[in-house]
Amino acid sequence: MRRAGRLVAEVLALVETELRPGVTAAHLDAVAERHIRRSGGIPSFKGYTIGPDDPPFPGSICVSIDDEVVHGLPDRRVIRSGQLVSIDAGAIVDGYHGDAARTFYVGGDPPAAIAAFLGTTRLALLAGIAAAVPGARIGDISGAVEDVARDAGYGIVRECVGHGIGTAMHEPPDVPNLRLGSPGRRIEPGLCLAIEPMLTIGDPAVGLLDDGWTIVTRDGSLACHFEHTIAVTPDGPEILTTV
Repeated sequence: MRRAGRLVAEVLALVETELRPGVTAAHLDAVAERHIRRSGGIPSFKGYTIGPDDPPFPGSICVSIDDEVVHGLPDRRVIRSGQLVSIDAGAIVDGYHGDAARTFYVGGDPPAAIAAFLGTTRLALLAGIAAAVPGARIGDISGAVEDVARDAGYGIVRECVGHGIGTAMHEPPDVPNLRLGSPGRRIEPGLCLAIEPMLTIGDPAVGLLDDGWTIVTRDGSLACHFEHTIAVTPDGPEILTTV
């Protein structure tokens, strides 16, 4: 899991160096896939399907722009200055998955309101990770994320959740980003989770585009997504998607 996580972190760092006005989402995807395969890994996302009647995901990373919350297709769209671009990457190494995401502002320093939005989403992620200690419950992670987001006045996408991860990219348990009225599973050493707050500046209601993958805000407001894969150890959470 550490090796897979480190590879995913490398992919995000590499994509960040390529992310600038004028590049296409497809170019970023090609850069990511090349690094994953040259490093001995397999892209987790490419060809992934949710159900037998759903289209396979066509790329190695998700590239979600502005009002796209998650699962944006890495197509030939040209990225422009002033956009928010969320990159979600996954890789398999020796049968184990890593999964992480970051949202970037393209073209210089972001305006104060956007910087606050990015910073709060990142802080919500770190709060959720800090709550993932042995003896706590999944609901404690959800509550920690919710509290940071609510205090800042941002919307929380209910339909999109974190998840367990290991020899499959998506494993039980789900990790919601807000309290759902149940404490959830007890957290024990050895549990690996992908924690991933997805916040909106406006209303958190979302819809699905006709491509069958891209989830967008219904009101067209900006979305932000940060994610880490962690392992719960006897001493607390360890972030695996770092270099």
